[in-house]
Parts: sequence; C-alpha cells; structure tokens
Amino acid sequence: MSIRLFRIDERLLHGQVVVGWGERLGLDYYVVVDDDLAASDWEQELYMGGLPDGASAYFLTEEEAARRFRTLEERAGRGALLTRTTAAMRRLAEAGVLEGRAVHVGCLGAAPGRHRVLDYVYLNPEEAADLRALASLVGTLEARDLPSAPAVGLDRMVGESGA
Repeated sequence: MSIRLFRIDERLLHGQVVVGWGERLGLDYYVVVDDDLAASDWEQELYMGGLPDGASAYFLTEEEAARRFRTLEERAGRGALLTRTTAAMRRLAEAGVLEGRAVHVGCLGAAPGRHRVLDYVYLNPEEAADLRALASLVGTLEARDLPSAPAVGLDRMVGESGA
C-alpha cells in the first residue's frame, strides 16, 4: 500500500499537508481528486509550485481516480490522496477503493449553512450525512489537522454539526 494518507481538505495541496503530513509520512507524490482542477492546467501549475523537490502530483477526476486507484497504489514511493469535498471522498468509497482505509478530515472552513464543529472543521447537514456514509465504508474516519494533534471521531464531528 503506497498511499499513506487519505484526506478531505478544501485547500488540497498546502503547507499543512505538504510539510506537516508530507514530511512526517515521507510522502513523495500526491493524488488530487477534483474534477474542476483536473481540467485546469494553470491551476495545477500553481499547486505544484508548493511541492518540495522530487515530489510529484497527479490531478484526476473522481472517475479517473476510482478507475486508476489500484495502479496508483502500486506506484513506488509513498503518496497521499486528497479531495476538496466530503462528497468526493464518499463517492470514492462508494466505488469500493477505500475499504479498510483511514480517512482524515482536515480544513473545511466557515461558509453559509455550515456549523463549527472544530476550529478547522465546519459542516452543513449534507456534509455531515456524507461523513456518516463514508464512515460505514472505510476503516476509520477522524478529523485531525496535523499528525501530532489528537484525533477527533465521527460522533463528535457529526453530533455537533446540527445535522
């Protein structure tokens, strides 16, 4: 298993992921699953500019990620799979590629209709429902901003979301 981190984070590739998680886990590639970003070369270049030397990134649609998942898993090195939304990660799990995996919820920021559940996680009812569904399809689901931070379980996240 070469993908070591499965993370939902609106910011996708950023310092907390690349430095905080990437250095701790020895990551050298990132699979960014986002349909819009997969179609935008210039945005991909912006994200890749923040990667350390020697690291690479793949920008895939949800469909491509589900179809190519086994190949990505067999790739040499250690990787991370990132989605911007709870719904995207849920759909990957529904496609059967995340069974037994640990999925982390990172930053989901404040927005209309969202309720604060942690300093870095705000959820609306649909996102809370996505997380409930996702939890039944993966090994573990927890919120954690950095590897050294305590994990927060689904009950606390969903229970406080108002959903």
